[in-house]
Amino acid sequence: MTQPARITLAHSPDADDLVMWWPLTGAKAPDGGPILGVPAEPSLDTLGFAFETIAADIHELNRRASESGDLDVTAISAYTYPFVRDRYRITRCGASFGDGYGPKVVVRADSPIMCDGCLKRQRPRIAVPGDRTTAFLTLSIVLGQPFDYVVMPFRDIAPAVASGRVGAGLLIHEAQLTFADLGLRQVIDLGAWWKARMGLPLPLGLNVLRRDLDARHGPGALERVAALLHGSVAFARSHPDECRALLRAGIGERPEWADDALVNRYLDMYVNESTADMGTTGRQSLERLYAEGANLGLCPEAGPIDPA
Repeated sequence: MTQPARITLAHSPDADDLVMWWPLTGAKAPDGGPILGVPAEPSLDTLGFAFETIAADIHELNRRASESGDLDVTAISAYTYPFVRDRYRITRCGASFGDGYGPKVVVRADSPIMCDGCLKRQRPRIAVPGDRTTAFLTLSIVLGQPFDYVVMPFRDIAPAVASGRVGAGLLIHEAQLTFADLGLRQVIDLGAWWKARMGLPLPLGLNVLRRDLDARHGPGALERVAALLHGSVAFARSHPDECRALLRAGIGERPEWADDALVNRYLDMYVNESTADMGTTGRQSLERLYAEGANLGLCPEAGPIDPA
């Protein structure tokens, strides 16, 4: 019997990435047990592939894509793509866009920093979730100058601002919705800033797959894997109850997932029609982001955007 071809599929451990891929792998609770209401086996015909999911912080996934490029399919920040385009191809599904909303710079409520102009003048140390994240690139474009920063896991940034360890923090993932609970105040929403100036959604995260899949797994492998990824996102979006059950199983590690309203709002923001297929608007948004970054010397030219 022919063994299935193993495909590594890496994602960040936030809600939108988790819910997109369980149809390809089945789902298990963090302790390895079953999740009531969610199949433990793939819900789709995986066409002779066996998907192995790997969860890691987005800063680590960006670094791994840039340095070794060993993962077959991986989430990366949109900013990382120009640095890895020789080995990875963007998929039309799995991307996240902030359409008038996005990563936020926050400070303590008692901070004198009130706007992006204050950030430029006062130059606080800013905690960021990685220096290859799109949030970092966009903030660099907003400020138009280098800034003092420290890289932290995204979960640690809001607490670091609240404790006074840093003067400001750049928030991604669910922290964009929960920062006020820690007594923090928004200085700027980068997605809103981008939309107002560029008239386009802000690309945030991408899903990419290795360009050598055909050479390693036979002709047409890349397109088949891309189609399976698209099918997984579509299946997950049509089964919201299973997605919520999957997240509830992880509440011990992410207590914010106990708030159904917050989870629903977050998934509406980042698992939506543009996640199923970025379309022309998504490609245009990426082209504009990379043009702005290249003009400032922050990234190489990205070349044609050719999502699979």
